[in-house]
Amino acid sequence: MKGVLSHILLHITVLILLLFLFMNMSQSSPISAAKYSFSPLMPFTNNSLPKLSGLCSLNFSAAQDIMTKTATDCWTSFAPYLANVVCCPQLDAMLITLIGQSSKYSGQLALNKTHANHCLSDMHKLLVSQGANENLNTICSVHPSNLTEGLCPVASVDEFESIADTSRLLTACRKIDPVSECCNQVCQNAIDYAARKIALNDMSNSNGNRSLPPKIARINDCKNIILRWLAGKLSPSTSNSVFRGLSNCNLNKVCPLVFPNVTRIAKECGNMIRNQTTCCKATKSYVSRLQQQSFVTNLQALKCAVSLGKKLQKENVSENVYDLCHVSLKDFSLQVGSQESGCLLLSLPSDAVFDRTSGIGFICDLNDNIVAPWPTTSYALQSSCNRTTKLPSLPTATSSQNGLFINILVLPPLFTSILLLRKLL
Repeated sequence: MKGVLSHILLHITVLILLLFLFMNMSQSSPISAAKYSFSPLMPFTNNSLPKLSGLCSLNFSAAQDIMTKTATDCWTSFAPYLANVVCCPQLDAMLITLIGQSSKYSGQLALNKTHANHCLSDMHKLLVSQGANENLNTICSVHPSNLTEGLCPVASVDEFESIADTSRLLTACRKIDPVSECCNQVCQNAIDYAARKIALNDMSNSNGNRSLPPKIARINDCKNIILRWLAGKLSPSTSNSVFRGLSNCNLNKVCPLVFPNVTRIAKECGNMIRNQTTCCKATKSYVSRLQQQSFVTNLQALKCAVSLGKKLQKENVSENVYDLCHVSLKDFSLQVGSQESGCLLLSLPSDAVFDRTSGIGFICDLNDNIVAPWPTTSYALQSSCNRTTKLPSLPTATSSQNGLFINILVLPPLFTSILLLRKLL
């Protein structure tokens, strides 16, 4: 009995020490919280299903692997930092796939508002039970309306197939190359053409003439209907890959970071730089604030560097402070490891991975030491389809010196997770 009590007391003591450590670390930066985060190990220790409404018509079991992938990509501690590049694109792809697969039996490409509420609630419970962030819907701005037809006038499979050129859609989107599709836009153009066509479905006037072209919101809602139809014609894994590839084309076009006020850099680096040390200190301090926001891809980092450079130039910072202060592309992403090195994610779709031995992790390239480009009057940010700056879509790891696997080690029964770094072999 004493041995059992001692064992229990030992675990309680460890848990108290871990809680104390977590409370201390929670006062530091978001990066520190990401490195040492504590949470229940639901995906690995809880095999029971949550209580569902019983009122959702979606067949969750038809996309079980996709839901598991989503829960891993949106894992509790890292969801906010992987939201833009990994988590939210995967969540969107999962929702499209679920409705598309169910349309094979329901004949509908959208849910009504009542069913949408129940289904979103059930989906959230299932994902959280597998370790996804409890605030996932807020993080990714997902609402019941995302499961309805929105403003699109077509919601049934039969009506859709009577209007759209389904043969063209399947030929263009059955399988895509995530690199060439972003440049050639074969599937995207087919979707856009079909969306505009079905968006006009109920816009004829009494004389049979078409009224004004549909608004962008209406067309976008019709694009969702098209994607769901495609999901019903493809396997869950294939449709998930296609939708992730399409979303990556869009997310790599813009910088997801929010730029704070640049007054201090303008003061220290504006006009003629009087003191290089204070200028670089201000620049590094500003960039370190950006590093607390999220992971970005190498292409996004390129967009961020140019956007910040233009913002600084408007404040009379004419000298290339990136070159002067040794700012590289990886400085625009979240920093990891004891050396606080920037982690640029792949420009191709990527996922977190789960291993029962090592836990959950993802791959980043810590050797992407490309100097951040400073915009000039003669400089134009080239498309990733025709660029002079070489940005690998995959990590350039060819030896133990190149890539790092960011790993979240699972240690039951202490209900803790620790971010570790493991060099790729």
